[in-house]
Parts: sequence; structure tokens; C-alpha cells
Amino acid sequence: MRLLYGVQGTGNGHLSRARAMAAAFAQRGVAVDYLFSGRPRAGFFAMEGFGAFQWRRGLTFVNEHGRVSYLKTVLGNDYLAFLRDVRTLDVTGYDVILSDFEPVTAWAGRLRGKAVVSLGHQPAFDHAVPVAQRDLRTMLVMRLFAPGSVRVGMHWSSFGAPILPPLVDLDDAPPQRRRGKILVYLPFEDPAEVQALLRPFLAHEFFVYAPGSPHRDEGNLRLRPTSLEGFRRDLADCDGVISNAGFELASECLALGKRLLVKPQGRQMEQASNALALRQLGYGASMERLDARRIGDWLDSDATPPRLHYPDVAGALADWLLAGDYRDDALAALSDRLWGAVHAERIGSRAAAGSRPRPLALTA
Repeated sequence: MRLLYGVQGTGNGHLSRARAMAAAFAQRGVAVDYLFSGRPRAGFFAMEGFGAFQWRRGLTFVNEHGRVSYLKTVLGNDYLAFLRDVRTLDVTGYDVILSDFEPVTAWAGRLRGKAVVSLGHQPAFDHAVPVAQRDLRTMLVMRLFAPGSVRVGMHWSSFGAPILPPLVDLDDAPPQRRRGKILVYLPFEDPAEVQALLRPFLAHEFFVYAPGSPHRDEGNLRLRPTSLEGFRRDLADCDGVISNAGFELASECLALGKRLLVKPQGRQMEQASNALALRQLGYGASMERLDARRIGDWLDSDATPPRLHYPDVAGALADWLLAGDYRDDALAALSDRLWGAVHAERIGSRAAAGSRPRPLALTA
């Protein structure tokens, strides 16, 4: 079987999932071609696992002052170039097209009658998952931006639907916890505002990652440019994470048992819904805006979420894709099997971080 795998580049979560899937396909000796879009080609990093990947401009969403700007999104995309890319992309030699919210491959496959499998977080919203600020416009974008004949969603609970657990790409080393070390990733916010907000909390050391940031230490701030290895290293031993409400980083925090405070990107229903789901499941806290009091209360809290142990979702998903049985009942069976392998352990408060973990039943 030969696969074409399209990956949206506007968020690093799509790339993280693709790295895990690339490793699973490589282990199975499957020929996969990759196409990335949504950011300039030079803006991609740590792409060694994807070989000689293709790039297209694609479509993207414009952020301004921590919120999605619908006007600039509409005006900022080159739709003629997008249509040309869809029309000229040769998909004749592929058996299946995978799309992680990547529109060029999805539309090229759809228009040519190919089997298109949409995978990622967005398809989970086809089902009765927590939704904040329900918006018909946003729901249509989730459906039509990168359409698929088969839609495989992922979330932090099954919510009684045929969706899969998160697909996380983490090292096998057990996580550590360095008291007072906080990882901060708020790429949609004003860096100067973020830094000014954090400086007064002198009892904590903030590792602040942002695209284009200098690598510099300023008092209790450790400013770092976006990277893969450095970010993973700081995530592994931090005490907690402050981030926007993207799906993949939150999933990694849950897999590591990290405390989590999210600030959803404004005018972004998916992120607002993620924040709602985290609160409902008891997995994290949220704030609607950058709020020093809210941050202070969270920093002072001793509560920690359960650490969630996920099975090899990438491997199971690769096997399911290669088997070629995309019926609803086959996807439901895969969902049931994977959720049955998820388990959680309560690690107690930070003050008791060294105590023996206790099993915690997971409601899926």
C-alpha cells in the first residue's frame, strides 16, 4: 500500500502526531510520501523523519493579539494558488490519502475519488464532545477545510463515541518534577505581555518558548526559541505548563502527569472547547485571558492531575489503516480496544510527589 500523508503546519501538534505516525509506518516498511502546508517551508524544523517531503502554501489562519482574525484570514490566503495546488497535485499512484487537517491533499483526493482519511482532533467534534461557544461557521470549517470520506477523531475521553485516545510522541524515560520550574508556550500571545506577567512570580522559574525568541536568561525568565529537543527536555522535568489550549501539548501533559493551565486562543471554538473538556474531566485549569491572579492561584495550588498511560495509538492506527477496513464498526472496535488499554494513576499532591502512585479508574 502506498500512502500520501498531508499535515497542517499552523500548529506543532499536527507535526508531533505526524512524527509518531511516521515512525509507526517506518517500522512496518510502508511507503509514505508527506506533504506539509500552512507555514513557510523554512519555518518547519526537526523534519528528518519525513524524507524528501513536499510543501505547498496551503491555507492558514491569521492570529492577532491572541485571537483569530477572521478578516485577515479571509484576505491573507491565496485562494487561486490553493486551487492550482489542488488541481496539479498528482494523487494517481496512492491507495489512501491521510490528512491531518491539511487541505491540499484532502481536496485533491476528494476531487479524484480517492479514499481520504481525516485524522486528528478536529473530527472528534463530529460527535457529542464538550463544545464551548458553538458556532456553525466553525463547525463547517472543521468539516470542509480538509474533508475526508473517513474521519478518525481523537480526544481525552471517548465520550461514548468511536473516537481514539490521543496520539502522543514522547520518550520512554519516566517524567521528573523540578519544583518551581514552569514551561510556558503561548505562541498566539504578545511575548512582551507574557514576560511582564510572569516576572513578579520570583519563586518560580519560567521557561518561555516562542517562535523567533532569543535564547536568553532574564531574571526568573528563561527565553527560548521554538525547538523540538529543548522543548521536550524542559517538558519532561517541569512542575507545570502554561499554554494555549491546543490538543497535542495538553495530551502530552496528561501523559506525563503535568499540571496544566490553559488560555484558549480568542475566537477559536476548538480551543475554548478544549479548555471546557479539561475542566470537566478534572485534567487542567483555564483562564479566559492572561490573568496574573489566576496564574498566581494556579502556581500556589498543590493539586496534580492523574498521569494517563496511553497504549501505542500510532501503531494500532497504522495497522488499522493498512488493513483497509474503514467501516464504522471497524473504527468503533478499534476505539473500544484502545480505550480499554488506557489507565490512569493518581500521583497525589506535589508535596507527596515521591509517594507510590495509586491506580485511578478512567471513565472513557
